[in-house]
Amino acid sequence: MAERGRYRTADGVRAYRLVAGMWVRSTMAYRVSFAMTTFGNFAATFLDFVAIMLMFSRVDALGGYPLPEVAFLYGLSAASFGLADLLIGSMERLGRRVRDGTLDTLLVRPAPVLAQVAADRFALRRLGRVVQGALVLGWSLARVDVDWTAERLLLMPVTVLSGCGIFCAVFVAGAAFQFVAQDASEVQNAFTYGGTTLLQYPPTVFAKELVRGVTFVLPLAFVNWLPATYVLGRPYPLGLPLWLAWAPPLVAAGCCALAGLAWRAGLRSYRSTGS
Repeated sequence: MAERGRYRTADGVRAYRLVAGMWVRSTMAYRVSFAMTTFGNFAATFLDFVAIMLMFSRVDALGGYPLPEVAFLYGLSAASFGLADLLIGSMERLGRRVRDGTLDTLLVRPAPVLAQVAADRFALRRLGRVVQGALVLGWSLARVDVDWTAERLLLMPVTVLSGCGIFCAVFVAGAAFQFVAQDASEVQNAFTYGGTTLLQYPPTVFAKELVRGVTFVLPLAFVNWLPATYVLGRPYPLGLPLWLAWAPPLVAAGCCALAGLAWRAGLRSYRSTGS
């Protein structure tokens, strides 16, 4: 059983690599267009951070956090989400395939459907979002008042990769919901794009009920809030233990496992359009 799972995972990775590679080659056939769309993606996402900087032209702190610390939260969230969006952002198109019946063409191919949907229309231009988030994160790391120990430095890549895993799980779970709702891409976007926007601001500016919801129900707080408050030496609003700053990898693994179960349940419920 375990060997079969390994073979299926290997097949999925291979299928994803082949489909994504095809779209990358297609994109790079028009290099000027790729450069322009990537820069446009970078500029559009950078406007989010410009809005935050404009806020700080009027205030010295937001929820007790100065600009470098808010930029730290922003960078962690944006880099994690950017990686997830680059890797499987195409999952949001599943509802359209369910409605028009084109998902059937993926079902008859000898490759895992999840890998095919995730790599469908792989958009390399989304690198602009990743670069923008990484630049803001780098700028903030040079300006936050933190005693950078080895464990804090190690926590940075762990947090970004774990946050990517959590957002990937949200993308897959949202796609699974579209098997039922069929036209729920905006609902999915509320938790993906809306979630990363929420995390760009300090947890202290939100009501505790909302903070509890994104900590214990949809654990987006593990993307950046919990690790960041540990690194910055700030108390988390819910008074949780410090060791939870190292929990994001476990949370990401749990979220991915649950999202996988939801995906399989949704795929089993699919009955095509009959056309």
